[in-house]
Amino acid sequence: MKIEFAESAICDLEDIKSYYTEQQVPQIGENFILEIISHIEKLPDNPKIGREVPEFQTSSIRELIHAPFRIVYLLNEASIQIIRVWRSERLMLLP
Repeated sequence: MKIEFAESAICDLEDIKSYYTEQQVPQIGENFILEIISHIEKLPDNPKIGREVPEFQTSSIRELIHAPFRIVYLLNEASIQIIRVWRSERLMLLP
């Protein structure tokens, strides 16, 4: 199964890196990003490992928790699209 990143998820990862760089701890941001990517790489073998996102209650929108972040993805038959990487306390809203 193919993994794709939405532009919003790429921006989220860039924002994580920028935030920790601004806080004078760039290595923490880089470590979070590497750990998040490693977590995502497990999805093709078990795409339903993430729970359904509570805000939507649909089986196609799922999330992995990598504290303090939520890795939100859309599960299709042929691909997994990473759509957001947000702080876990934020509620998920989609247009």
